[in-house]
Amino acid sequence: MTMQYRQLGRTGLRVSTFTLGTMGFGGTGWALPVGKIDVAGAREQLAIARDAGVNLIDTADVYSAGLSEEILGEALGDSRDDVLIATKVRMPMGDGPNDAGLSRHHIIRGAEASLRRLGTDYIDLFQVHEWDGQTPLEETLTALDDLVRSGKVRYIGCSNYAAWQMVKALGVSDARQLERFASTQVFYSLVNRDIEAEIVPASLDQGVGILVWSPLAGGLVSGKYRRGVQAPEGSRHLSEWSEPPIHDEDKLYDTIELAIKIGESHGVSAAQVSLAYIAQKPGVTSLIVGARTPEQLRDNLAAAELELTADEVKALDDVSGEPLRYPFWHQRNTSSDRLSAADLTQIARHL
Repeated sequence: MTMQYRQLGRTGLRVSTFTLGTMGFGGTGWALPVGKIDVAGAREQLAIARDAGVNLIDTADVYSAGLSEEILGEALGDSRDDVLIATKVRMPMGDGPNDAGLSRHHIIRGAEASLRRLGTDYIDLFQVHEWDGQTPLEETLTALDDLVRSGKVRYIGCSNYAAWQMVKALGVSDARQLERFASTQVFYSLVNRDIEAEIVPASLDQGVGILVWSPLAGGLVSGKYRRGVQAPEGSRHLSEWSEPPIHDEDKLYDTIELAIKIGESHGVSAAQVSLAYIAQKPGVTSLIVGARTPEQLRDNLAAAELELTADEVKALDDVSGEPLRYPFWHQRNTSSDRLSAADLTQIARHL
């Protein structure tokens, strides 16, 4: 398999276009619908991913209350230095008033706990998992900067930030000469292309890499959910799993049917088409894929070799897209003579 490697934002770090997601490692509590993968299963998935050229592994402290990190660390063993590890901090890790958020207290404590669980002395990419509107950005960013300067963390990123929140944070980092976010981890799929309106242009303009979580929308666009057809038993969206929310079922099924049709023309699964589509979009650095079974993982990673034609991308754009929002339709009408490459990521196809 031929894996591409892309620079992570403005850094010199190169990461594979596909990242192994580990939410299913452990699979306890709310993460149970994602998978229940033990150490032996994790070792098998890591071997498959590394054979495919994957060099980035993504986890979080909150996945199965730290068990995902523990399993990842044990499964990697002596090969830890052969891969890049990304983890996250922000979500509740206890019942106390300071066991969540992006305070200096919780960030430092969270980083040290993740290091212990992972069995390593450094984290390659440490990401703030969610926005904290009550903690000053200066406190959050100086704590992250201190971790980088101490050698415990090498790069930092944000996740689930709105464009204005990310740009505000970058402004604070630049003004105070603190470590900048190298990446933003966001939800992006054929089901929901919200990030194209603000986050993609902001990321391109500011030199921030885009890591995509759930590019198959929890399996919705893998091909197993079809109009009028009962999904296989055990499918995540037959449980209480509610991410992502579906606002237009007809549009969803039209999109799935087109992905299946394109897949048939290439002799590949609809899942590979859905993944290849997102991998070819502007600004995207890497897609995080996880799987319950080795077969699913192999199929997902095979999307690294699939390149869709311009006509296929346009057809998927059209069936899954939304009208331009304000002020972008106004900019298209009045300012198309002076649009930047970042602006054009969403406006170009509407010109």
